[in-house]
Amino acid sequence: MVNVGEKPVTQRMARARACVQLRATTAQLIRDRQLSKGDVLEVARLAGIMATKRTAELIPLCHSLGLDSAAVDFQWASETELQIESTVTMQGRTGVEMEALTAVSVAALTVYDMCKSVDRGMEISRITLLEKSGGKSGHYLHEA
Repeated sequence: MVNVGEKPVTQRMARARACVQLRATTAQLIRDRQLSKGDVLEVARLAGIMATKRTAELIPLCHSLGLDSAAVDFQWASETELQIESTVTMQGRTGVEMEALTAVSVAALTVYDMCKSVDRGMEISRITLLEKSGGKSGHYLHEA
C-alpha cells in the first residue's frame, strides 16, 4: 500500500454512478415492490452501503478507512434504465473514490441478483466516478 502517513487530513468526498438496463416489466415489478425476494431498491441500498465498509477487503492495496457517511440513491433515467448513485465522505489522508465505486457496483449486482428470476438480460454499465474532492489533487468533476 502507498504510505499516506505524512499526508494532511482533509475532507474527502466521492460520488459514483452505475446504470442498470432492464425490461419495462422488470422495472414495474421493482417500482411496485412485487419481486419475491423483497424490496429491490432498499436491499440494494443496504448492500451498497455495506460494501463501502468492506472495500479494503475486496480491492487489493486499498486502505481500510473510517468513513463519515455513505449514501446510495436511485433514479429512473427512463422506463428501463435505473441509475444508482453513491456519495461517500470522510476526514482522512486518502480518497474515497474506490468506496463510492464499490458501493454502486455492489448495489447494481444486488439489483441483478434480486431480479434475475424474471430478467436475465439485464445489463450493468457505465460505472463512473462522477466527482471527488479533497487532497492534493483537488476537485475532479466528470465531464458528461
